[in-house]
Amino acid sequence: MSREAAAKASPFRSLLRTKSIEQSIADAAEPGRQLKRSLTAWDLMILGAAVAVGAGIFSVGARAAGDFAGPAVMLSFVLAAVTCGLAIMCYAEFASTIPVAGSAYTYTYATLGEFLAWIIGWDLILELLTAGAVIAKYWGIYLGMVFELFEIHIPTTVSLFGLSMDWGPLVIVGLFTALLIQGTKMSARVNNVFTLIKIGIVLFVIVVGLSYLKLENFTPFVPPSAPTGGGAADVWSQSLFSWATGAVPAKYGIPGVLSGAALVFFAFIGFDVVATSAEEVKNPQRTLPLGIFGGLALVTVLYLLVALALTGMVPYTVLAEAENPSLATAFVAVGAGWAAQVISVGILIGLTTVIMVLLMGLSRVLLAMSRDGLLPRWLSVTSETHRTPVRLQLICGAAVALLAGFTQVEILEEMINIGTLSAFVLVSIAVVVLRRTRPDLPRAFRVPFSPVLPIVSAVLCFYLMLNLTTLTWVRFVVWLLVGTAVYFAYGRRHSRVGLRARGELPVDEAR
Repeated sequence: MSREAAAKASPFRSLLRTKSIEQSIADAAEPGRQLKRSLTAWDLMILGAAVAVGAGIFSVGARAAGDFAGPAVMLSFVLAAVTCGLAIMCYAEFASTIPVAGSAYTYTYATLGEFLAWIIGWDLILELLTAGAVIAKYWGIYLGMVFELFEIHIPTTVSLFGLSMDWGPLVIVGLFTALLIQGTKMSARVNNVFTLIKIGIVLFVIVVGLSYLKLENFTPFVPPSAPTGGGAADVWSQSLFSWATGAVPAKYGIPGVLSGAALVFFAFIGFDVVATSAEEVKNPQRTLPLGIFGGLALVTVLYLLVALALTGMVPYTVLAEAENPSLATAFVAVGAGWAAQVISVGILIGLTTVIMVLLMGLSRVLLAMSRDGLLPRWLSVTSETHRTPVRLQLICGAAVALLAGFTQVEILEEMINIGTLSAFVLVSIAVVVLRRTRPDLPRAFRVPFSPVLPIVSAVLCFYLMLNLTTLTWVRFVVWLLVGTAVYFAYGRRHSRVGLRARGELPVDEAR
């Protein structure tokens, strides 16, 4: 019995129904729901760098070095980059084969079935919504720091109807929402300018940092493992792996390097977002792989150089003693406090483009899910003038702005990583499935040594997930349960794949 026939025979088996690649490509050309192809390989490379080279390059490495890995944080970055690179190869194969919006959601729908596609789409919403709100929140915080540096006395927090409101996130999200509505190409041009500026600032920081380098600071390169404490109070803050195996929570040593890799993986989340723009790329079969791998290579080199400068400037113990360690911590420690001003401006500029790319990615995932009927179809209507999803962009902007402006969304920072890694796991598995089910498809890029490398990618990503805290996992499970309820309450009944299989679509829509 075919999968489609099985889906008709059993309501439960309908969860396994897939959407053909040909249908996905046809739906992307549906009048009134089309996006405009205008991006080049250069745009994609800068797009990936824009979201990866953000505040993380100034802070996440310092935190990983001080709290987890010491100078071996460079190994953490290498492990995270290799894991991301393996997953990105899987994304590149899919993106060059199915060049439509939706990223991991679309790829999973074509291979593993509707329910898992919904779940991964739900995970992507979590990743992009949370990341957008967290980054916008930090943008407001660093805006206040820049105001202080230049002695501009404007409060960044005001009271509105008795509620404390950070106005910075609302302003920046509003500006980029308006820009994205005007068109992806225009947004990409603004993004390119800001990204080149912040890469220049990062290079400046690296050069200055290396001038303070002392070789003795790299000894010991991998600090000896040390327990972080025990007791019930630590249950929620230790990794799921430590909790499940009964291992004593530890920092430094090999466990610290692995925990550091799970943390710095945040630095590489931009490249799955790039895949969501597949429907807006010129010559996607060639452009997508070039843009994705070019951006990953650029970001990896920058992060390794920053980590080298950081851990060479000061002993890792200096970073460990700081409450919120960052590059500024290291520069102040060596008497170059002036560099902290440059870093603060660099962070503000860096965060600016991250917000734009995340807003775009969120709207494109929702567009794909809405076009398939798993979310209300009226959301996927695009502007006749600009070919952008105006309704979705406004909704996404409002949600991100409200979360960033009125809540302490930064406490959900690890939710970004678990959402990304879960998507990477399924996409890696899906490559193997599609190779077996559709060997006839033309593939402009093929993951080498399949199925070995995709399976290794899935295992590495899942292992990094296990190194996130138990509290993060609990929140993740709750999010999945809510998503499952939404699917059964709405998505499953309105799925266009299901309606098409039952012959319930109008004739002019059943193509």
